[in-house]
Amino acid sequence: MKELDLLKKSENQYTEDANMDLQRIFCARSVAVIGASLDERKRGFQAIKTLLDEKYDGLILPVNPHEEKILGLKCYPSVLDIEMTVDIALITTPAQTVPAILDDCGKKGVAGAVVVAGGFGELGGEGKKLESELVRKARQYKIRVVGPNTSGIIATRHNLNLVGIRDVPKGDIALLTQSGNIALHLITEAKLKSQKGFSYYVGVGNEADIQFHEYLEFFENDPHTNAILIYVEGLRNGRKFLQQAYKTTTHKPIILLKSGRSYTGSQSAGSHTGALAGISEVARTAFGRAGIITIENLDALFPAAETLSSLPSIYNKKIAILADGGGHATIASDLLTDHGVQIPHLGKKTQNRLRELLPRNASVRNPVDIAGGADGDPGIFADCAQILLEDSNIGGLLIVGLFGGYGIRFAEQLKFIEEDAAHRMGKLIKKTGKPIILHSLYNFAQPHPLALLRYYGIPVYESLDIACRCIAVLSQHGHKIARPDRKANFVLHWGENAKEGGESIIASALQAGRSSLFDHEAKKLLRYHGVPALVDRLSKTAEEAVETAKDLGGAVALKIASPDILHKSDARGVRLSLKTEERVRAAFYEIVENAKRYNKKAVIEGCTVSPMAGEGVEVIVGTKIDGQFGPVIMFGMGGVFVEVLNDVSFRVLPISRTAPSKMIAEIKSYPLLNGIRGTAPVDKKALAKLLLTVSEIVEAYPQIQEMDLNPVIAHKDGVTVVDARIILRKTHETSHY
Repeated sequence: MKELDLLKKSENQYTEDANMDLQRIFCARSVAVIGASLDERKRGFQAIKTLLDEKYDGLILPVNPHEEKILGLKCYPSVLDIEMTVDIALITTPAQTVPAILDDCGKKGVAGAVVVAGGFGELGGEGKKLESELVRKARQYKIRVVGPNTSGIIATRHNLNLVGIRDVPKGDIALLTQSGNIALHLITEAKLKSQKGFSYYVGVGNEADIQFHEYLEFFENDPHTNAILIYVEGLRNGRKFLQQAYKTTTHKPIILLKSGRSYTGSQSAGSHTGALAGISEVARTAFGRAGIITIENLDALFPAAETLSSLPSIYNKKIAILADGGGHATIASDLLTDHGVQIPHLGKKTQNRLRELLPRNASVRNPVDIAGGADGDPGIFADCAQILLEDSNIGGLLIVGLFGGYGIRFAEQLKFIEEDAAHRMGKLIKKTGKPIILHSLYNFAQPHPLALLRYYGIPVYESLDIACRCIAVLSQHGHKIARPDRKANFVLHWGENAKEGGESIIASALQAGRSSLFDHEAKKLLRYHGVPALVDRLSKTAEEAVETAKDLGGAVALKIASPDILHKSDARGVRLSLKTEERVRAAFYEIVENAKRYNKKAVIEGCTVSPMAGEGVEVIVGTKIDGQFGPVIMFGMGGVFVEVLNDVSFRVLPISRTAPSKMIAEIKSYPLLNGIRGTAPVDKKALAKLLLTVSEIVEAYPQIQEMDLNPVIAHKDGVTVVDARIILRKTHETSHY
């Protein structure tokens, strides 16, 4: 227990570090540019010029021992020679010079450093050592470091631009990315297509010191930020990120695009769970539980952030569609349904009000098709929008079609009617507290009525797909706020509910130098926690196996017992349904010989003998330590074909009481669990209980690296764990999680 006490102390210290104020970095009143240069091609010149051109409202302090002035500014030989207070240093020199520069910055009392150079941990080997030295210096002097390997930071309110991207539009969206090119893409998109802009930009780089979750905490408390937009390739501390995101999303939306979603098998896996835990599935479910809006398409990323930063969320998932043509309305209905949005029937009162306005051939159901009713008076859009948003069953409105183009297509004077309608629709958002999003075929022409809509915060898109995705994210965000997962805070309570017998089993295995439990040990540990696992008895000789089979009675199964053979079936180390002494004896010798051929160096302890399980459906329950998010749990169809079928669902631990039933229902083979061709449905309540118990076991024993329960036989009444594999880690450094 001393280790757990030290662990908690370490986590508390880490939390204190994470809460250190980043205010002096993002609101810096003075910047030392270390590596300042007269060479226009170098970052040390470009940074100073950008700060001057964009009228940074603080002090610019070039540092170069070989120059007296750069762009009219006095140069200092060292940061130590600067007589003024220095809030942050932009370090543009090569990687190997950074630790010594941090020494000087620390002695000067510099609060933060932005380290541009690459050549650190991303290169491995010596680069990792150099990054460790950077972190050591930062901790020694309490300097907060952005990067290294960062494109820089921008704080638009103070015109603090340490990136070099010019004319970044000011606004209320904070941008965090691990790619300078993606940042340029998003900033350019904002300039060309939106009236929205950015409060901050951070190129997070290697996260050697300041990590994603710390930026989230700062932006959550920043009054100038209303939404957080993230592009991420990998997280240094995924568990902390999820914990902070869970808190942040109750106050401000987070919109995220995760690249690198495919599983590349970069790490060898010792269990089925390890082989199947692709980052896409683990990350997707984890981000969703934290309330993060995940976007799969780069083209929809900024529009989603623009929408969430501008409009109220939708809490009932119910949307009305207003169209001036059936085709777009039908496609929008399909797209929104795919996104999980409901398009409910309108009440009689609402339909009657619409009939009074629209032509006889108009459809007043949902979607509402005005059927040419706007050709002479596009103001009818505003009239219908008011009626629809005043319906208490409607949470938001999507308008699709030609609005904004009537003055172009039909008659120029209609433009003024459209402008008036735009004003009226803009005011409706404040009046009703409900959002409007508009799709227009004439967005490319940038007509004034559409500019007016944007003035009121109504996003306008010429892509129907993006318009539908954007109103769907308002529904997603509202649903998460209204119904948060009560156990989604991702906090693990190590050591809780551990059993003395279970601790003894693990301690004995580790003392013996083993990295895994024997099958019979794993099942014994499970039974300490009430898991219905078959009783295995270890037999070191064939005659012991025969006697054990007699004691058990009925058909038995024999399996190889070796710490060096994890996948028994691969070694032909399993024999089932053995009913006679002769078959048990012969199976023992055959299994041992197969194991020796499979791995000549394997230590063979003998064979385990267990009774055969009853009939049912084979499933798998497993856990592993994910490199980014910590412990995760898996459920799916089991047996020897588990990795072939790949029909599994994942959750980051711990899970809530409602999570198991959702995990079970998510797999493609779910109908098999309900019974087919006269077979009885399996006991899904018992499966759910097993998943919850396994979640508790992982928290109880921090030494568990991976666990595979495969197969688990799901019966019509209860479940039976037939085979259990538990892989251990000799040290349990859990502060990362």
